[in-house]
Amino acid sequence: MPVGHGQTHPFRIGKWRAKSDAMAQIDETFRREFALPDLDATARLGAGIASGLKPGDAVALWGDLGSGKTTLARAILRALDVREDVPSPTFTLVQAYDTNPPVAHYDLYRLKNSREIAELGFDDALADGAVLVEWPERAPEVLPPDALHVRLALLDGMRNARITGPARWEGLMHV
Repeated sequence: MPVGHGQTHPFRIGKWRAKSDAMAQIDETFRREFALPDLDATARLGAGIASGLKPGDAVALWGDLGSGKTTLARAILRALDVREDVPSPTFTLVQAYDTNPPVAHYDLYRLKNSREIAELGFDDALADGAVLVEWPERAPEVLPPDALHVRLALLDGMRNARITGPARWEGLMHV
């Protein structure tokens, strides 16, 4: 799907405000791109992300409608042994899961303004566990500067993931 007026490009890194200057000084980052030709590849990527999650982690899932954000979030949660149905939080805005660490899955698509995220318990969820965030462009300022960014897109009919984040994630990404 082409990017039109008012949409963000799926691989463009936005501008985020750091919560502190010290945290903003993250020098060691990695960038990697994966083709996701099938659900097995998405499951492997989800398992890699799940294996590295710890309290305070945020995984920002970027991409247009239909790019695979919810599918990847489900793969991450399945790898954390969530056996119940994993609905898209489009209407509830957040779904919490009792995993290790606890994970809250946010969908910010319907957010009217970024101040609403405080009402959804975002800071508490991040303090107590990890968060998966679909449509992070709706409130980029709440993301910690060391968030893992996964940009999903359909390129020439093939799903693709471009990942950027702290270097500690690099060894966990195997597709």
